[in-house]
Amino acid sequence: MHDTSTGSTGSTTSSGRPGNPGRPGDGARPSRRTVLAATAALTAAVAFEQTTGTAHAASPAGDDRLRALISRMTLEEKVGQLFVMRVYGHSATAPDQADIDANLKEIGVRTAAELIARYRVGGIIYFTWAHNTRDPHQIADLSNGIQTASLTQPRGLPVLVTTDQEHGIVCRVGKPATLFPGAMAIGAGGSRADARTLGRISGAELRAIGINQDYSPDADVNVNPANPVIGVRSFGADPDAVAALVAAEVRGYQGSRVAATAKHFPGHGDTAVDSHYGFPVITHSRELWEKLDAVPFRAAIRAGIDSIMTAHIQFPALDDSGDPATLSRPILTGILRGELGYDGVVVTDSLGMEGVRTKYGDDRVPVLALKAGVDQLLNPPSLDVAWNAVLTAVREGELTEARLDESILRILRLKARLGLFDEPYVSTAGVDRTVGTPQHLAAADRIAERTTTLLVNEGRLLPLSRRTHRKLLVVGADPASPSGTTGPPTGVLAAALTELGFTATALSTGITPSAAAVDKAVAAAADADAVVVGTYNVTAGSSQKTLVERLTATGKPVVAVAIRNPYDVAQLPTVHGCLASYSWTDVELRAAARVIAGRVRPRGRLPVAVQRADDPATVLYPIGYGLSY
Repeated sequence: MHDTSTGSTGSTTSSGRPGNPGRPGDGARPSRRTVLAATAALTAAVAFEQTTGTAHAASPAGDDRLRALISRMTLEEKVGQLFVMRVYGHSATAPDQADIDANLKEIGVRTAAELIARYRVGGIIYFTWAHNTRDPHQIADLSNGIQTASLTQPRGLPVLVTTDQEHGIVCRVGKPATLFPGAMAIGAGGSRADARTLGRISGAELRAIGINQDYSPDADVNVNPANPVIGVRSFGADPDAVAALVAAEVRGYQGSRVAATAKHFPGHGDTAVDSHYGFPVITHSRELWEKLDAVPFRAAIRAGIDSIMTAHIQFPALDDSGDPATLSRPILTGILRGELGYDGVVVTDSLGMEGVRTKYGDDRVPVLALKAGVDQLLNPPSLDVAWNAVLTAVREGELTEARLDESILRILRLKARLGLFDEPYVSTAGVDRTVGTPQHLAAADRIAERTTTLLVNEGRLLPLSRRTHRKLLVVGADPASPSGTTGPPTGVLAAALTELGFTATALSTGITPSAAAVDKAVAAAADADAVVVGTYNVTAGSSQKTLVERLTATGKPVVAVAIRNPYDVAQLPTVHGCLASYSWTDVELRAAARVIAGRVRPRGRLPVAVQRADDPATVLYPIGYGLSY
């Protein structure tokens, strides 16, 4: 779950666009003749059906051809194919100096092209914080530059370009790309068609900018309100509902020729520890795992999921060795491969996370992961240490070369199924035709309108009337934009409400409002007809709770919008109205504004249960709860 970080390198031509054949610059694409010459053995070898569906096995002839490719690879090239690595910079060959310095410090290379030349990695992962994702044309140039750098190597292979585009609170590609509500919001909408549309459109836009594998959807069943790392990234707490939406989103992505990735196997939904920083233990029985955690993964496999990501969690009922699932042969080979019958690509969660580094050193982790049944090793803290550890393990006999060949065959099957041997490049025209189109943006708005959930509406305060509550004060938390949207949340809500005919003023009070900030908000409320307050994961001792209590004490109507976890409502007994938007991205906040204004009816239903704040054993609002107008 490298995927909670806030967060390319490709090539730019002199025009700053994906290059045309023969054009100068980093992003200049080789002519098709050059590409075919460089990869003649590959393009001749692959004749897969590019299905969107079910089977992972290629035809016998296709496998034979891929095995022939593998047989010509050096051991070093084979080891490289197993790694998916980060790299700093917006360009594959000419990143900014600060990114060159970061690459030298962390990886020992200057650029993405040098990374590929040295380690022959099979995949690259994009992050916002690594400066890979400035804008769609730049990302397309970066992707083209990465493919060129790999395909022009001896026995060059196309690259799996990956990212975490979950939507909601975890996205790497921001505006002007289309941004959708996150998983829990989609769970509140409950529409398989909407989940599939999200995958189809998001997949088409990712594919247009050269990203061909997405680490989404999250298949975890979030049954723990205190879960610090999954939460709204999950579709909900009902395993069957989660399973249906996971399968729909998988079909959408893979229908757009982007590999979907169900995560985090065997299930990260019931933990109070963030595996980025600790080593969570799941205490579910094997029977409970079968009924709860396993259900969405089984559905993903039935839907033909291309890849599954492991979790850095200890699950004693499935393996009592104390090892994380990522390093567990009983879990990955015994259960995932054997019992669930999955033969697609298995990718680790980031190997830089503490959950996988607690028990073993960074030199042992990649070797043990491969022995457990993993195919792809994602983002090790030191690629040099990890790469050499695998190389040494083969040379010393701990791993066989045949074991590597099994994983490489799965990886090459995936690249072939995605059509990367035939056409690894993307074009300027494809970006312009696909990314952030009016039709895509309108679809995201329509889907968002079906997710906003109304939980409290005392005295039928909502929808607010412009006649009686024209002047609004919008206060509350303003967390940084999770996905390249404009933000901040108070500003987005105020602007949207103003566009809807209100006079709305934004006043940021923060996630932990000070006494002075609370006083300022209370004073400003005196001049408003009603107050809208954005709340962010309110706890019993939170000063956000104090803010809401002080505002309601003024006698002004107060409407809370829970902009992350819907559990906030349990801590806010004094509010007159409360909605859940499940994220603070623009598309969800604008939809909440339309609900507040009565332009659309609230249609979302809670996909998780909300317990009483003073008695967690008692359900305050059950799964499926939601009011309307």
